[in-house]
Amino acid sequence: MNQPAVNPPQAPQALGPRAVWALVITGVAGFMAALDNLVVTTALPSIREDLGGALEDLEWTVNAYTLTFAVLLMTGAALGDRFGRRKLFLVGLAVFTASSAAAALAPGIDALIAARAVQGVGAAIMMPLTLTLLTAAVPAERRGAALGIFGALTGLAVASGPLIGGTLTEHLSWQWIFWLNVPIGLALLPLARLRLQESHAPDARLDIPGTLLISGGLFGVVYALVNANADGWTSATVLTGLFAGAALLVAFVLHGIRRPDAMLPMRLFKNPAFSGINAASLLMFLGMFGSIFLLSQFLQSVAGYSPTEAGLRMLPWTGMPLLVAPLAGILSDRIGGRPVVVAGLALQALGLAWFAVILAPDVSYGAQLPALILSGIGMGLYFAPAASLVMSSVRPAEQGIASGANNALREVGGALGIAILGAVFAAQGGYESPRTFADGTVPALWLGAGIVALGALSAFLIPSRRPPVPTGPRDTEEEREAVAV
Repeated sequence: MNQPAVNPPQAPQALGPRAVWALVITGVAGFMAALDNLVVTTALPSIREDLGGALEDLEWTVNAYTLTFAVLLMTGAALGDRFGRRKLFLVGLAVFTASSAAAALAPGIDALIAARAVQGVGAAIMMPLTLTLLTAAVPAERRGAALGIFGALTGLAVASGPLIGGTLTEHLSWQWIFWLNVPIGLALLPLARLRLQESHAPDARLDIPGTLLISGGLFGVVYALVNANADGWTSATVLTGLFAGAALLVAFVLHGIRRPDAMLPMRLFKNPAFSGINAASLLMFLGMFGSIFLLSQFLQSVAGYSPTEAGLRMLPWTGMPLLVAPLAGILSDRIGGRPVVVAGLALQALGLAWFAVILAPDVSYGAQLPALILSGIGMGLYFAPAASLVMSSVRPAEQGIASGANNALREVGGALGIAILGAVFAAQGGYESPRTFADGTVPALWLGAGIVALGALSAFLIPSRRPPVPTGPRDTEEEREAVAV
């Protein structure tokens, strides 16, 4: 009997010029947007010395960006689907660049807060479209590797924000935190116009009720979270924001169930891959953001390092994604994203637990090093496959809003992590002495480790083999061409 011929496996297609340019442009833009989440934290004393302002005003230089960024992410993705993803990416990049210059030139604390809020608007328009534009430009068989590099840059930006902010402030001035974005943004604008291809989601319409519900709901929840530790969890402002925001989010979910053309159809969450990776992303950022926020302060307030010295000692954690994430992307192309994400979150949880075990006022840097390395490897393993799982779990026309939803959940997770772990820290310790700081940080880190471990469990429940993306009458030739490579 003749055996059927078996075609030898083809070598993965190399990245062409279009894909390389898309990776460079979206990677740098994503780095800037992610960097500005925490880059201001180590510059707050210098900002207060120059511009004045109460403690609450200084907190808002961080929170104003987080608030508008988180609230408008899904709206930015929906606008890109409707009016053109490259066009809206350029709009977001221009707004981000101009507001960065305005922040650097701010004459007072109120002007700085306003500029930071506008910066968040630009980032919210730009950030979800980076993944959509990159996914459209890269061949499917090389997508994991490309998203690995993108994930490395994003993870490095989030984690190294305090180091970059501290270094610029210490050796130049706090204004350079924002001036840094201006020449990069001005260089990216013509490159994006010339090198990125335009695409739309077929038959995309603006969902005005859904936009208002999700924007209002996220505003209420995030506003309450960023004020919870300052005003108290039982204050009228915080409770109103939480309950009103939650009510609007419930209405948004019902809206997504009832309307098949909603901006975020709830049927997407019936896909175990989509719901699992989004739950894992929320929990990962909740545990990671809150832990980095406290540990970077521990190195300065307890160990006595300068902002630059503290940032350098965090490099085994914060710099590791740059090395690990590209390898994780290649690995996910070969064995699938689920095992890589699970391993990454498990190592991140183990690293935080290690910190909780050894942390003390007199702990040596050598004792911290294994925890830093484990956390860094875990972060690097998570970012690339997570992005690939999000984008591959939906139809091409839904990738923009899927990216926006995932980024919004990450930002909400980050705000929630700082608020919850900060509340645990305040309840168990404080800033009075190195001992009280350690006493507050240890239980917060245990909580962060447990939350990230739950994220690993959520990722473990993702199907091991990616199910075929559902097809239907909306999957038209135009839709396939929108992401053709």
